[in-house]
Amino acid sequence: MPRFLILDAYDKDGRAALAAAGATEAGTLYRNMLMHHLPDATTDIVHPADPQTRIDDLDSYDAMLWTGSSLTIFHDVPEVAAQIELAREGYRRGIPAFGSCWALQLAAVAAGGTCHKNPNGREFGLARKITLTKAGRAHPLFAGRPHPTFDGFTSHFDTVASLPGSGTILAANAITDIQAADIFHQKGRFFALQYHPEYDFREIAALAEFRGGGLIEEGLIENDAALQKFIDDCANLNDAPMRADLRWSLGVDEDVLDMALRHNEFINWLSWLVVSHARSASIVSAK
Repeated sequence: MPRFLILDAYDKDGRAALAAAGATEAGTLYRNMLMHHLPDATTDIVHPADPQTRIDDLDSYDAMLWTGSSLTIFHDVPEVAAQIELAREGYRRGIPAFGSCWALQLAAVAAGGTCHKNPNGREFGLARKITLTKAGRAHPLFAGRPHPTFDGFTSHFDTVASLPGSGTILAANAITDIQAADIFHQKGRFFALQYHPEYDFREIAALAEFRGGGLIEEGLIENDAALQKFIDDCANLNDAPMRADLRWSLGVDEDVLDMALRHNEFINWLSWLVVSHARSASIVSAK
């Protein structure tokens, strides 16, 4: 039976703030996505930003799944340093890894890349027109994508500035130069996305509640009334995904409404990387 280590990268304060806004914990979102496609998997969710967290049996896991985070990857604080070191240990031990948002930044920094605050500002709600690079169009991670340009759920201010020499840019858009990457380092390989396949519109509504004032201050949303309408529209579309009025007003289609398309890269990672390079013979192809 495959065993996955899910690393919920939020610190205690970040988790509390998410809960107060009605959002699902990041580790739970990843576990739910995994169990939908690989129901026989076993999972452990840990919080590597917490000082009491210890992982003594890393080699017993078939793969590592890294979530997003409210931390900043280039801040020199223990909560960040501990996670960078854990990602480096995963590379050293050759444990396959996948993740989103913070995970892409972590994967890059742990292998020698750099990150910075996105000079184009915050990207929130939907990352529009994510476009596969030449390498991305040929990469197994994106097999099954009907179009080389698509939208994805997102919420980030920081971004990868440069990949290590062993990294390949797989996708980009007008706001974020690196939306997906494949990074080899030492014995390991880390596939990571800046966007969030684990999100749905319910989570975006909760994150808008969580980020609220900042979205207005940054000019992404006009005022409190517009913020509340956006929250309500996202929540309503999540409950009634066929509503044509909300699809039109939010400018969305199957890229984000069809779960199979949202999870496409994650499914491919399970099928190709984890299955093909299984540390446990019990891992089977994702259904």
